[in-house]
Amino acid sequence: MEVTLEEAKTYLRVSTGDEDSLIESLISAATKQVQDITRQSDEEFMANEEKALIRIRVAVLYTVGYLYEHREEADHHALNMTLRSLLFGTRKEGF
Repeated sequence: MEVTLEEAKTYLRVSTGDEDSLIESLISAATKQVQDITRQSDEEFMANEEKALIRIRVAVLYTVGYLYEHREEADHHALNMTLRSLLFGTRKEGF
């Protein structure tokens, strides 16, 4: 289910390898943030059904894009509220 470096670079419209390590770090952070928003364990997160996986991939890519573009002044509260809206149908009620 993991978003790949190439997929993220395409989404970000980055064609060089100069920022690969940054983008890989953003993918990791975004994946963890989306997992936290959905309140799922590692096993549950990886076992999502296809319909939920599409939402999750979009949310991860959105988060990567947001963090990439706003690295100096990211509004994490606004980002989390957007992710909650995107992932409403996938989010568990509690842990």
